[in-house]
Amino acid sequence: MFTDEAALEERLATPSPALVADLGRIEGDLLVLGAGGKMGPSLCRLARRALDAAGRTDVTVHAVSRWSDKAAAGELEAAGIRTLSFDLMDPDADLSALPDAGNIVFMVGAKFGSAGAPSHAWAVNAAMPDRVVRRWPAARIAAFSTGNVYPLVPVSSGGCTESDPVGPVGEYAMSCLGRERIFGHAALTRGTRVANVRLNYAVDLRYGVLADIAHRVRAGEPVDVTTGHANVVWQGYANEVALRALGHATGGEPFTLNLTGPETASVRRLAQWFGEEFGKEPVLAGTEAPTALLSDASRCHALFGYPDVALRTLVTWQADWLRRGLPLSGKPTKFQVRDGRF
Repeated sequence: MFTDEAALEERLATPSPALVADLGRIEGDLLVLGAGGKMGPSLCRLARRALDAAGRTDVTVHAVSRWSDKAAAGELEAAGIRTLSFDLMDPDADLSALPDAGNIVFMVGAKFGSAGAPSHAWAVNAAMPDRVVRRWPAARIAAFSTGNVYPLVPVSSGGCTESDPVGPVGEYAMSCLGRERIFGHAALTRGTRVANVRLNYAVDLRYGVLADIAHRVRAGEPVDVTTGHANVVWQGYANEVALRALGHATGGEPFTLNLTGPETASVRRLAQWFGEEFGKEPVLAGTEAPTALLSDASRCHALFGYPDVALRTLVTWQADWLRRGLPLSGKPTKFQVRDGRF
């Protein structure tokens, strides 16, 4: 349980021995592009702590963002991370102004509003990666992608594996596949070492699928179960896997990895669990569709271990977070969307 955001951040920034060992072997600095988003600050803290534990004080963690939240940048600086204010979405911005680095975590993306401004989504999700690989062709790059590159599949299937055909629905998903293809082209033509990490719904209590459902149950608002199943994973695990994936990045054929939890989680069951936590009957709407956006992350779990926080534990933590009146991001995941229009 967490008494405040500081306690949550402490948990998110605690590295495993495996991460300490992996980052202890990296060559060159670590550059995190798009570090100001929901996952970026905790990833930077996690990396810095793992490097310190490995005795790698020679490695600098550079956190790049526009940093509209100056307080967040100040907190990272206090944690030993170098923050750089830079607008990566400016097509005329000179990337040579950013430092050289042997390792890059690419976290930039445009999702919400992409249905109304598809050209922006393509510019950010597909065009920007080309500028990045031209600037840092020799780096190892772990690029966050999304499970949205897959089609909706039968719930009984267990989800798509990395070898299944992609089938993106909507401009956002198509532009994210474009991002993968651009990074893949760099791996093929320049030998850039790339890991494309297809993430499905990280949660950290301030946002995520569980926060969305829990808030509605507690408020007595209907929970739509039409998209009746989803994958979720603890954000601390997701960040750790992204960092460890740097060691698996390859030239030629990029390393591709599904990143999510092991369960095909029932939205109905999650609502019922939150109903038990809050002592109220959840209000459910709709009927479960036979398909959902689901990924099989068994390859990830074989390489990096199972997520260290179980789904039922996440539900308990999420309910306690809301009971304490601790803050939410106010940014719903829109995991219920089935037509790709975000």
